[in-house]
Amino acid sequence: MMLMIGTGMIGAGFMQRTSTSSPAASRRPGQLDLLQAQSGPGALFAYGTLQFPGVLSALLRRVPEHAAGTAVGWRAAALAARNYPGMVRAGRATATGILITGLTPAEWRLIDTYEDDFYELRQLTLADGRRGWTYAWVNHAEVAAHDWSAPDFAARHLAEFTERCRAWRQRYDTTGQPGHVTGHQWRLR
Repeated sequence: MMLMIGTGMIGAGFMQRTSTSSPAASRRPGQLDLLQAQSGPGALFAYGTLQFPGVLSALLRRVPEHAAGTAVGWRAAALAARNYPGMVRAGRATATGILITGLTPAEWRLIDTYEDDFYELRQLTLADGRRGWTYAWVNHAEVAAHDWSAPDFAARHLAEFTERCRAWRQRYDTTGQPGHVTGHQWRLR
């Protein structure tokens, strides 16, 4: 069954983002409608920067409940000229990360604003049967052949990235239009 909500579309565990040039478009109302239409916001599978407690704390001002998880048929791909990953379908590959539970609707809105326009929400089932939503990468031209490395990111970029997230949250609270911490301004130099 396909259900139209706002400017987005839900069906078979897929939510497509829509973009316009208006400031309100950064809220992506279709994605938020999806989360509000559920009996609860559900769980978020984080495979990249959001799996680090410091990043979660900087963005949400708390570290929600979470547990390790593995998504089969997906991989956390390295992206050209970026130091954060994109989740892409990949046959028998696996992506490790965390399943975050207990997010409030306000936290979902914040995370949705935080995520880049090259992501869209997809529902997935983890290897152990738990279900959640993930932000899947849609710009396949930037997907590298190799996987993203969380340990490498932690060693080389995590401290600065976490500070950028704190500054981003401050702009979010102050202006409501913070830009994207993961956008083009955070490309590898």
